[in-house]
Amino acid sequence: MADEKENTATKPRIPDRKFLLSELLGIKVFLHDKKVGSLSDIIIIETGKLPEVRYFVVSRPFGDPSLLIPWERTLSLEPQKLVIDIDDLKKFEGSPSDDAILLRDHILDKKVLDTEDAEVEVVYDIRLVERNAKLYVTEVVTSKSARLRRLGLGLLSGIFAPQEDPNDSGVISWMYVQPLPSQISSFKGDVKLKVLKETLAEIHPVDLADIIEELDHEQRVVVFSSLDNEHASDTLEEIEPNVQRDIIASLTKEKVVQLLNEMTPGQAADILSVLPSNEAQVIITALNPENARKIQSIIDKQEEQVINFTTQKILKFSPDTLVELVQNDFPRYARDKDVIMYVYVVDEQETLLGVIDLKELLKADDRMHLRDIMVENVISLSTDSTLKEASQQFARYDFRALPVTDAEHRLVGVIPYRDVMNLTHHFLE
Repeated sequence: MADEKENTATKPRIPDRKFLLSELLGIKVFLHDKKVGSLSDIIIIETGKLPEVRYFVVSRPFGDPSLLIPWERTLSLEPQKLVIDIDDLKKFEGSPSDDAILLRDHILDKKVLDTEDAEVEVVYDIRLVERNAKLYVTEVVTSKSARLRRLGLGLLSGIFAPQEDPNDSGVISWMYVQPLPSQISSFKGDVKLKVLKETLAEIHPVDLADIIEELDHEQRVVVFSSLDNEHASDTLEEIEPNVQRDIIASLTKEKVVQLLNEMTPGQAADILSVLPSNEAQVIITALNPENARKIQSIIDKQEEQVINFTTQKILKFSPDTLVELVQNDFPRYARDKDVIMYVYVVDEQETLLGVIDLKELLKADDRMHLRDIMVENVISLSTDSTLKEASQQFARYDFRALPVTDAEHRLVGVIPYRDVMNLTHHFLE
């Protein structure tokens, strides 16, 4: 391709300007104030989530070779004209390489195929956006109005567009289009664009949740609405709470009910707990009575305070206690205790000073004191923490028990992992 390493001119940029490919094709191209040809195609490169425009293909009159103008050489781009800045036309003469992807030649008017090669749409237009001094491809357009524009009947698009299916915007984000072939030619038949939403069913819910969390609201809705209920339910469970709220708010109550019916009552309760209580209650009343009763019981239980479920049957010692003493008499100390996998270190006022994992205790030098091997930065719950908060802490840190302390950081008890899990996810299931 033409040399693009020369010094580029500084040019003003207006962020977030949007274009349609159909508006740009055929516009006049000027070298400053002199017309040199017309825009016949655009070359893109897939560098990230969205393809970036790399070259403009400029057709010239009288049989002169076409030009390949780097995006960086544009002074201005308008729906009526493209102004470029180069010092020698001959340096930029050339044809697209075999691996170049051209929007008009390779994408426009091509079929959008599903994973079984069945035609589902046709690309009638392509949307681009200029942002931060770069031009990106954002979507392929398959709507009826775009088709009319392609047929030269743009005046009719405003009449027919309102009659289109309101649930089908006729727009497919480029983020759902799989990478195009590396060796591509305009003379080898249709390019098979495979829309990612047709393969979403093959993506594990955990991985799909990561993808959805990176999308904007509109894209999340498009992806999520394309999933079957079972896959959507599994994915929704893996999504961050704030994104869960965003997705649920975009769905109909009937759709949310369908998704919750695919979950266990505990999982459904977790989803509903991220919503305002009045919204959650509206959804619960739409569920079948038995399922609603179980979910409501779990939600109520999750809001109970952990202090009501703690045990004082634990191992606790002063910081000056010798490791040897605890090691040698551990069977006696552990007898009748509810929590034996941790040793808690407290002072005379029962202030929690540290914690020791049983495995670390057994490996420690028996001549040391407990204060020498304890972990001082203790993750704990407060007396007014809820079971749901306890569940979240267990999920985050993978502990087998958590201490509960009062406002003065005094140890008032310990809640085991198994008790929290039994009282939330599996309660009444």
